[in-house]
Amino acid sequence: METKNNKLPAIQKDISDDVLKRINQFRETGELFFPKNYSPENAIKSAMLILQETKTKDDYPVLEYCTRESIANALLEMVILGLSPLKKQCDFVAYGKKLSLQREYHGTIALAKRLGGVKETNANIIYEGDTFKYEVNPDTGKKKIIEHKQEFKNIDNSKILGAYAVLTFEDKDTAPYVEIMNMNQIRLAWLQGATKGQGPAHRNFPDEMARKTVIGRACKLFISSSDDSNLALAEKISGKKEHEVEDADAEELEIQKEIQENANKEDIDFEKEFEVNGQVTESTTEKVPEAGEKRERKLQFQADF
Repeated sequence: METKNNKLPAIQKDISDDVLKRINQFRETGELFFPKNYSPENAIKSAMLILQETKTKDDYPVLEYCTRESIANALLEMVILGLSPLKKQCDFVAYGKKLSLQREYHGTIALAKRLGGVKETNANIIYEGDTFKYEVNPDTGKKKIIEHKQEFKNIDNSKILGAYAVLTFEDKDTAPYVEIMNMNQIRLAWLQGATKGQGPAHRNFPDEMARKTVIGRACKLFISSSDDSNLALAEKISGKKEHEVEDADAEELEIQKEIQENANKEDIDFEKEFEVNGQVTESTTEKVPEAGEKRERKLQFQADF
């Protein structure tokens, strides 16, 4: 007798083939272009290797538990954005029966380089006792670092005042872009994540997390201002605009996966109730678990899978 686990290879191939077919359709119509050295086939294979080992708390493989359409859409969004899970640019999180693509910090940097012409991203921490001066151009509103002097004795994670990021560009005529955030702004940004800024990484390495936060904010400006057709297509599939996308590190993703495990339990009971009544319904909305949700959102796009 064939078990559910034995069905996984067939499920993987079926979904992969459908996603690649859809990608080829976008290619033929000129809607989709890939970065150099990016292989959609390899990206999907690596994603499937990750997904086939991903299970819920109740030992349900996500490839069987999540809806086929949501798995295909998550893979399609990944390929359209040119991201790779093996490079820690993205991961997958299930909310109930819906699998979603979650972009990570390195994915945001990759998109900024590809879509915004960014060459390098650098960030520094401002500590108590540092000499830090910057100016704002009243005509453009752009910031420029005038001076930052830091003594070794000032480096203390309990005395962080803020952080700044400097982006340089492939076009040498483009002036560096500077993003500055004080610690209050950084902590407010952390509150948007699943750990609310209270996870081990935020508590033990606030300097590294602050750097990631300010770089992420700087990069998103150039991603969202891009008119790239791939980005527009990805937004159409996910139903999320660039300003609604939040980066997540490994710790955040683990918390979100714990959240989805509870959501899975609730969804199982909910569906059984409808089966008893002899009715099968399909909702056009997704409800994200309360601890990690933004809001209930109508699905904006239904891929032909």
